[in-house]
Amino acid sequence: MRIVPGEIKTAALHAFLLGSVAPRPICFASTIDKDGNPNLSPFSFFNVFGSKPPILIFSPARRVRDNTIKHTLENIYETKEVVINVVSYSMVQQTSLSSCEYPKGVNEFTKGGFTQVASEMVKPFRVKESPVQLECRVNQVIETGHEGGAGNLVICEVLCMHIDDNVLTDGKIDPHKIDLVARMGADYYCRASGNAVFEVHKPNVELGIGIDGLPEKIRNSSVLTGNNLGMLGNITSLPVVDNILYDDRLTSILTDYSGDEKGLQTALHIYAKELLESGEIDKAWKVLLTE
Repeated sequence: MRIVPGEIKTAALHAFLLGSVAPRPICFASTIDKDGNPNLSPFSFFNVFGSKPPILIFSPARRVRDNTIKHTLENIYETKEVVINVVSYSMVQQTSLSSCEYPKGVNEFTKGGFTQVASEMVKPFRVKESPVQLECRVNQVIETGHEGGAGNLVICEVLCMHIDDNVLTDGKIDPHKIDLVARMGADYYCRASGNAVFEVHKPNVELGIGIDGLPEKIRNSSVLTGNNLGMLGNITSLPVVDNILYDDRLTSILTDYSGDEKGLQTALHIYAKELLESGEIDKAWKVLLTE
């Protein structure tokens, strides 16, 4: 499939974009109008863009169907303040309910069954059920267009951050405890905890040798995946095996494939792949360099 914006309907393009650029964190935005009426609505065009100053940006896009703007954006233009609440799995259904387009003046805190908590540095309320609440001043709104579907980039500076102590482990946010959700395309969400969470060690401060620096037999393996090769390439130099790996499976492989170079390489690569996928990188290297 090949898509050129402008050649298909905006609604169809919107669906393809949301299905492709995912998962997206959810900004559960609490605002207040000039008369003090609260509003609460989720937005998935959202992320963090700096820490000094701490900047968050979310976009209440213009409605595709009628080119109107949302109450959240109207309130932001009036008061220049917002509280951004993150969304955990325990509150996702309520959050979705609050996205209904109720008439102006209807309190989505009440409709969604959320608890209003007074903020310390801004007027909009915080959502008590949210594990992290960020009180923000709106520095700027950048309108990306004036037709239905156009974004409005709300650039927010964090003035105060509230974190539920129950989501912390050793003073850091634990992904399994905070149990965040994110938006996919259509009606789909994903849950960022449990088996869905995995670690990828950041590249060394010193430069890794890269996949191009791996021995040819490893680099051109028909067994090892790109992810496997990326793990192997994140070392500063090729390891030197200075001690024999005493391992029953390795011994069995060496015995079973004695005299069969191609079969030996395949079997060693299969074993190394399993080791890599269980995080045993050093052992995988020893197996690969046994050849």
